[in-house]
Amino acid sequence: MSLTVQFYTMLSMIGMGAWTGAALDTYQRFLQRSKRKRWFVFINDVLFWTVQALLVFYVLLLSNEAELRIYVFVALLCGFAAYQSMLKRIYTSLLEMMIRFVIRTYHFLATVVKVVIIRPLLTLVQLLLTISIFVLKLLQKIAQLLYKFTIKILLVAWKIISIPIAFILRLLWKVLPNRVKIFIRHYAGFLRKVEKMKVKILGWWEYIKNRLGGPRK
Repeated sequence: MSLTVQFYTMLSMIGMGAWTGAALDTYQRFLQRSKRKRWFVFINDVLFWTVQALLVFYVLLLSNEAELRIYVFVALLCGFAAYQSMLKRIYTSLLEMMIRFVIRTYHFLATVVKVVIIRPLLTLVQLLLTISIFVLKLLQKIAQLLYKFTIKILLVAWKIISIPIAFILRLLWKVLPNRVKIFIRHYAGFLRKVEKMKVKILGWWEYIKNRLGGPRK
């Protein structure tokens, strides 16, 4: 391994040490261990360190074809220590600023969407519902008026038509022979008797059902 490769490897590992420190602070900031359950924290810790190890291995693979030397671990520790001593405060401050910026941007966009899109849509929907209800009530009243008007017209028409019909029926009754008149009267009386018998039979049937179906003591 040449000195140039070793130099690039040390620089890359120092950078990865600093990256690991920054990633660890970012991870701790968003994880919030005190508010999480232990099993959740454990799974996230395993995933985090697995991802960091894979990243370091990938960078090392690009630097010196993943050849491990003692100075690789020393460079990682130096990079991590340099981050903790010189860059941690700056990075955490920038991270908090970015988080606040993202949160404020989100709230601003949410407010804009609410004011510009959601509220006008709700107002439009309410207006359409109000117009629809008004139109339906208006159509209902028009239908009721048309129904009443139609019934009145039919009653007037029936009164007008019933006069000549009644006159014609009277003339026909006078023209009919006496035998036909007697038959019609007899048939009408027979129908009235049948109707009365029907009422009596139904009354008897209801009485029998009540007697048979009543509560037994």
